[in-house]
Amino acid sequence: MAYALYLAGFDVKDVHMTDLTSGRETLEGVHFAVFCGGFSNADVLGSAKGWAGGFKYNEKAKAALQRFFAREDTLSLGVCNGCQLLMELGLLYPEMGENHPKMQPNSSGKFESAYVSLTIPKNNSVMLKSLEGSQLGAWIAHGEGRFVLPEGEGNYTIAAKYLYDEYPGNPNGSDFSTAALCSKDGRHLAMMPHPERAIFPWQNAYYPFKYRKQEVTPWMEAFVNAREWLKKQR
Repeated sequence: MAYALYLAGFDVKDVHMTDLTSGRETLEGVHFAVFCGGFSNADVLGSAKGWAGGFKYNEKAKAALQRFFAREDTLSLGVCNGCQLLMELGLLYPEMGENHPKMQPNSSGKFESAYVSLTIPKNNSVMLKSLEGSQLGAWIAHGEGRFVLPEGEGNYTIAAKYLYDEYPGNPNGSDFSTAALCSKDGRHLAMMPHPERAIFPWQNAYYPFKYRKQEVTPWMEAFVNAREWLKKQR
């Protein structure tokens, strides 16, 4: 992820939870926060539950995150475990309360690791808007990747869908085949697939032959879109 951001032109730094809980980092100088994939606290409490607790029950970390999301010159991206974190904290649609999307275990009842096909519908995401109409491949690796959307599809801003509705095309059974959601203003994006793991053609399980000599895939455009948006805020 850090390398994808670096290639897109960002000045990248790692921020650990200990930086936030101790007050060493306040996010005041950060304009694009990326909550990366992986496994936090070994996911023993449930995916991202322990990570979310680090924000919920530490006043310094909680205040830093609240101030970051209250600013209008910021973007965020949550991928996989980071997506689960944003859902657990209810950060995409804070006005929805209990009807905020939630992540649940995959309908298959098992961990899913696969290369999946996505389609990008008409959307207002800062990162994905320019990719509308694209069909892209990406990797997924999760046990709790099922988006549960309590309200109708039109009440949520879906930024990416699995190309196929049925398993294994929809690898987790997400409502409306949802693979990514963005906030209503388009600044905050949460997705289960890993775009940073498919930024080069050779990283993809399948890539059209005529495009294989390209240096990067269209996923890099999403990161560049974020950089260009932030440049306009200065």
